Amino acid sequence: MGSIGWPEILLVLLVVLLLFGATRLPQLGRSMGQGIRGFKQGLKEDPPADDEDQHDDADAEAEPTTPEKKPETKDDTPAS
Repeated sequence: MGSIGWPEILLVLLVVLLLFGATRLPQLGRSMGQGIRGFKQGLKEDPPADDEDQHDDADAEAEPTTPEKKPETKDDTPAS
């Protein structure tokens, strides 16, 4: 299997130009550059050491997802 040569690269660039148009290509390049820069920055940052402790505290203080129902009594029903 051969490697990708210049004719194949030019064909791909031509198809991209036809799909997105000349005005949209700089915007795509800029957004991709910002995304790559943000990804690299995220890799360089150290995660906080007490990250697991925060999750445990948040779970303990969280409210239940289903509300509790109180049993119906005759006093709760509206009078007819």
